[in-house]
Amino acid sequence: MTYDDRMTLLARIGFAARGLVYILIGWFALDVAVNGGQLKDNQGALGTLASAPLGHVLLAICAIGFVGYAIWRLTEAITDPENRSRDIKGRFARAGYAVSGITHLALATAAARLALRQTPAQGGSPGDESAQSWSAWLLAQPGGTLMLIMVGIGFFAVAAAQAVKAYKARFDELDAQVPAPRYVRWVGRCGYAARALIFAIIGWFLIMAATNHDADRAGGLGEALQQLRSQSEGAAILGIVAFGLALFGMFSLIEARYRRIRVKKPGFL
Repeated sequence: MTYDDRMTLLARIGFAARGLVYILIGWFALDVAVNGGQLKDNQGALGTLASAPLGHVLLAICAIGFVGYAIWRLTEAITDPENRSRDIKGRFARAGYAVSGITHLALATAAARLALRQTPAQGGSPGDESAQSWSAWLLAQPGGTLMLIMVGIGFFAVAAAQAVKAYKARFDELDAQVPAPRYVRWVGRCGYAARALIFAIIGWFLIMAATNHDADRAGGLGEALQQLRSQSEGAAILGIVAFGLALFGMFSLIEARYRRIRVKKPGFL
């Protein structure tokens, strides 16, 4: 098996692992919208797998998949196989790939520790604590307030990009040979719309944390879902967003099978 074949396989496992996690997040959030309870983020969703039948095997597979996905995204950021650096939009895309790669390395670490039983299973939102921790560290640095504001603006930029993708429903990665079916496009549209809203809320949390110099105002996916639940008609809003996140998980599973994946080996390997 060539390097390209190995990286393509790992990336597809990564898409499948991401799909599983988002389906779990959507399911748990929908349950909270109907019955109440504690909301879970991506790491919290991974924690629930630890007690499931063959859960540690699934966690090990997820860890491998997240590593593969992270390497693929970081390689995209470094080697630019699609020549995106020709304009500002492409440079932002490469920066997004780098952030995605780092994020999935963190998820791989969490899944691996749970698979090896090195950490107790968590069902809440450990990502919120992580967001508050690194926000506090950043605020303590020279110019940290401005840097945290820029990170928040970055989340708004990602949210805008996801919203545009949801509106246009252009999924070129699935259209390499034949156009994606209409229902697949609607699954993707709903999923990306839900993610756009979540990223915008997280960006707002970070900007509020920066302007108030209070890291406790920062939050991740779990806190964003909780914010939706606390609104008037919050149960209905959370239910709709939960359904959208679950659809994004389904879209990720479709990508795992059909997405066109371009791989370019870094020069230092």
